[in-house]
Amino acid sequence: MAETEKRGLSEQELQELVSASDSGARQVSGAIGTFIALVALAWSIFQVMLASPVAPYVLPSDMINNARQIHLAFAIFLSAMAYPLFRSAPRDRVPWYDWILAVGGAFLAMYGYFFYEKIVSNGGLADDMDAAFALAGLIFLFIAAYRTLGPVMVVLALIFLGYVFFGASELVPDQIRWAGASLRKAMSHMWITSEGVFGIALGVSTKFVFLFVLFGALLDKAGAGNYFIKMAFGALGHLRGGPAKAAVVGSAATGLISGSSIANVVTTGTFTIPLMKRVGFSAEKAGAVEVASSVNGQIMPPVMGAAAFLMVEYVGISYVEVITHAFLPAVISYIALVYIVHLEAVKTRMPTIGNRVASIWKTILGMFLFFMGFAALCYATQYPVSWVVALVPEGASWVLAVLIGLVYVGLVWIAAQVPDLEPDDPNAEVVELPSIPRIYKSGLYYLLPIIVLVYFLMIERKSPGLSAFWATFLLLFILLTQKALKAMFRGEGAMGARVREGFIDLIVGMIDGARNMIGIALATATAGIIVGTVSLTGIGQVMADFVEFLSGGNLILMLIFVAILSLILGMGLPTTANYIVVSSLMVGVVVELGAQSGLVVPLIAVHLFVFYFGIMADVTPPVGLASFAAAAVSGGDAIRTGIVAFFYSLRTVALPFVFIFNTDLLLIDVTWTQGILVFIVSTVGILVFTAATMGWFLTRSRIWETVALLVVAFALFRPGFFMDMIEPPYNDYAPAQFEEALAEAPAGGTLRVIITGPDFDTLEQKDLTLALTVPEGADAAERLDALGLMMMPEGDRMILDEPMFGSPVSDRLASFDFYGDEPVEITAVRAPADQMPKELIFIPALLLLGLIALLQYRRAETPSAEGEPA
Repeated sequence: MAETEKRGLSEQELQELVSASDSGARQVSGAIGTFIALVALAWSIFQVMLASPVAPYVLPSDMINNARQIHLAFAIFLSAMAYPLFRSAPRDRVPWYDWILAVGGAFLAMYGYFFYEKIVSNGGLADDMDAAFALAGLIFLFIAAYRTLGPVMVVLALIFLGYVFFGASELVPDQIRWAGASLRKAMSHMWITSEGVFGIALGVSTKFVFLFVLFGALLDKAGAGNYFIKMAFGALGHLRGGPAKAAVVGSAATGLISGSSIANVVTTGTFTIPLMKRVGFSAEKAGAVEVASSVNGQIMPPVMGAAAFLMVEYVGISYVEVITHAFLPAVISYIALVYIVHLEAVKTRMPTIGNRVASIWKTILGMFLFFMGFAALCYATQYPVSWVVALVPEGASWVLAVLIGLVYVGLVWIAAQVPDLEPDDPNAEVVELPSIPRIYKSGLYYLLPIIVLVYFLMIERKSPGLSAFWATFLLLFILLTQKALKAMFRGEGAMGARVREGFIDLIVGMIDGARNMIGIALATATAGIIVGTVSLTGIGQVMADFVEFLSGGNLILMLIFVAILSLILGMGLPTTANYIVVSSLMVGVVVELGAQSGLVVPLIAVHLFVFYFGIMADVTPPVGLASFAAAAVSGGDAIRTGIVAFFYSLRTVALPFVFIFNTDLLLIDVTWTQGILVFIVSTVGILVFTAATMGWFLTRSRIWETVALLVVAFALFRPGFFMDMIEPPYNDYAPAQFEEALAEAPAGGTLRVIITGPDFDTLEQKDLTLALTVPEGADAAERLDALGLMMMPEGDRMILDEPMFGSPVSDRLASFDFYGDEPVEITAVRAPADQMPKELIFIPALLLLGLIALLQYRRAETPSAEGEPA
């Protein structure tokens, strides 16, 4: 390199980079540009109306029933307007062929809406005309996906579609060969029904994701992003490596409202990356910190990435449960990242910024109290709401709306007492740290929509779509009025101009929200082809057998295989599409293999596993887009930035393996006391793991100390592994003693039973581990009836007959052939043993940690508390 460091991109170039990735590189002016903006605005208005409680009264029923088709029509039309098809295509005007692709694609997406009666009269099956239009629709969809998402998504969908048509070919291996489908059958499945393109994924994009993306765009337009960054920098900037710590916390805060890793990197990175470089971080390390913190924004509740909303449908649980299970891993992941940058700063004795006295414990306590106070405030809102509802049951909604309005006006009055926050120049000769006591008042009202969102999600347990609607509705009001109210309270006048400015901000925010949704809508629609192929051909089971063969039935190897598959696909697929593809193919396989290994793996744990590796798509070199965005800001090398970011993200790689085997981390079946203990211990565990991977605890670690730290981290995360070595977790019974074990087990307990017999399809012997929840019953006979098991003892053997239809075990045992020559029998029975609490393992683990700390403390040099100012 001729220069030691490349020039970072300008603000305009960075915004163009974000636009090219998230909302389209083409910016058209004039009447056409206005028309495109109006279409985007119409999309946002339609989605807000669709999510509102008055949708059944203001929208025609056929429009509501075909909302997915309308959603996709908007996305295809705007993709042709906003994303150039070729590198050489014009960026400032729309060529003639894009008008054809836009209008044609929108019409074909709406085919099911226009010809709804005809399709219904045909019983939902495609005739020749339907098949022709459906095929054309897929072609137009592929073109839109290519221009928006790149070639990988399209190639993957074409491979699966080719398998649908040519699955019977001699070229297809015997193991995955199938009968193949006709054009009519395939097009009916993929385009006419809700099994393919217009399936669950696009439905989630229509119902939930759009409103959350719009919520984030409006909150950012209101100024919340800059407020969060300022608050983070004010709280942490004075510490050693402060800009990096502020980047982590600021990105976590903006990650609450932004579903885009790239936009998050540019929003916070333009301020934090130059400051990180200023205190001693290299360009690559500064970019990597921003990438690692921005990408993890997708796993941070309450507003997670789009894939989290798909989990609601795929797993069949509420969004509240999803974010409850995701909460602890996300929080400790961010704590670990703060610790990573702290260790980087300590290792290289980085200077501090400003002249404020650094009190890290005071800072930690202050931040803990802030977040706990915010959580308590969200929880406490239910009490005044319940009082109002009790006092005014008929008009409670109007009273609450007025009260929220009064609180908002009061908070804006407080904000008007201090100057508006302006973005700082990170390259200024002297950087002044924001003073929290002065600036916190300026944006307290930004927390109101978030409180409303959390209240409806967590307390009222409303759907994600309706919760986001009410939060967005409040944001619309805030955008319209905040500038005018501040002007009034400050006595500045020009109220009309301020209202007009607010209205323009609102319109621009809604247009930005719609343009940000183009890629997500097209990703979910295109991924629907892969999901449709799995449901049409049954290749999911074939893939399960194939992957099981590759892993040799080993769950760890299987998980590594799934992780590698996610990372490889992540090089070319956006996070949401990656999650859909991998979860469709692999989640059932992991759960099944876990059951065969005797491990009950909750479905949500496997989905979160796939999700975690899916978000690594934006980090992983050589195609991690967030790494490229960060390198564009820092002027560093994009590949090296990606490699360092991946290293910083090792905790995100390790955590999914941990919570598969220790579901306490996902707060599954834990009490409040256990939950607090799990939080404390897992936080210590992730910090110890981080210290081991960084090679530095209190000072530079020796090799044996690094190994010991990894053992300590493993013991804290997976204490059951060591306790099982000390005391067996199960008592073994002979198969003939199954009824005795069932009678002795407490109701609600679990018996693990290994069942052996011929497979229904292949007739080969196979084993299946079944976790039976012991039902209520006076004796073994009653409990057997409740389970639906039919058994015939033969000496030392316990032969099974086909279970009663509809019983708890009938579906699990449906893969066995009960009428073959070889019987289906119980070959092992295991009941939980009275084992010592696994938490006892924490004691020797913490003692070993204390020993390492003592040894390192003795040989560590005492660094100065402050260092020189930058």
